[in-house]
Amino acid sequence: MDFQIRSVFNLLLISSLLCSLSAANESTGSVLFIDGSSHKYLRSQSTNHNDVVPSMSPLEVGAAVSVLLGFAPPATLSAAGSSKLNEVLMPNPFDRPRAVFLLEIAGVNDLGSSENAMFINAIKQKRTLGSEKAQIELQGEEVSVVSLDEKVADITDKEISDLASWVGGSYIVSGLKSLNGELVVPLASGADLKLYMSREADREFVASLIALFHNSRRAIEMHEDLSQASKGPAELIRGHFHGIKALQEQYGHEVVQQGLELLLSTLSKTLESFQVAYKGQIVGVIISSEISSPESEKMLDVVLTARPSARWLAETEGSSVTNASLLEVVLVRTILAWLTGIILIIATLLGIYSLLYMPITKDTLLYSNVKLD
Repeated sequence: MDFQIRSVFNLLLISSLLCSLSAANESTGSVLFIDGSSHKYLRSQSTNHNDVVPSMSPLEVGAAVSVLLGFAPPATLSAAGSSKLNEVLMPNPFDRPRAVFLLEIAGVNDLGSSENAMFINAIKQKRTLGSEKAQIELQGEEVSVVSLDEKVADITDKEISDLASWVGGSYIVSGLKSLNGELVVPLASGADLKLYMSREADREFVASLIALFHNSRRAIEMHEDLSQASKGPAELIRGHFHGIKALQEQYGHEVVQQGLELLLSTLSKTLESFQVAYKGQIVGVIISSEISSPESEKMLDVVLTARPSARWLAETEGSSVTNASLLEVVLVRTILAWLTGIILIIATLLGIYSLLYMPITKDTLLYSNVKLD
């Protein structure tokens, strides 16, 4: 009896350990779909807060981005995944924005608690993540991809001052040396976020915001150039923000939440700028995950492929064709071409001979009318 009790106890202990390991390898997060300002590409969010929001995998999020850009979803998408996309996207396949602002935020579990109106009205999808990643396969000739991760080479006090003015804050420059000032930003919650450039974590967070600010402006300038064409390519603006991770490693929950509030306020201004530049025909996709992955490790990887030609597909459709059979086909085609050419030459010579040596008489059909009687 004691042996049975110990066996049951060991089984429960092993099950609890497995569950804890599984939970450690998974992380929850959220996906926010933000519709265009003047054109609707997403279904309206349900006002019933009791509705269960289905989770979306990285593959399904990538498929939604592909569809919004005007491409077909991947063939590996399941029927359940297609149903989830149908709950988010409008059913008209001929009316897509062909422009997506995609940003991954590491170190944040949920963005749904933001009081910003843009994020409150967004369509929110919960998801459960492990080490799973997905690829967005796009045709390189038909899409323009702009990265928001390119770092500014040399950050100066002026660039920090410009960022402070853009977010409604102020930057107090230190007279002793550069990049040693204090950035103060009043938040919507009533608190003031103070960041000191002499601290590495604060400087890294501000550098991430400056990179987002500069690269967003560069993406808008590129869009103005691409919009001059009659039919420009689809546009994907994507980035990976890891500045929150720097604050988490240095400060507690309060400062991290203030930094997140500043980030969301910056994102709101950035998306408003994109909506104006794209005339409301752009959709924002914001992904958050509590996994503080490195900057180079993104949940969604963009893969650009070349469009295959129809002739190449036709010739490679039969994989069992050998070299000998290909030579036979070439030989037959060559013989047919020569025979056809010889027959046409003989027919032409015979026709010329008949015309030159044709007798010229009154009964010749060429010079007299045909008598029907």
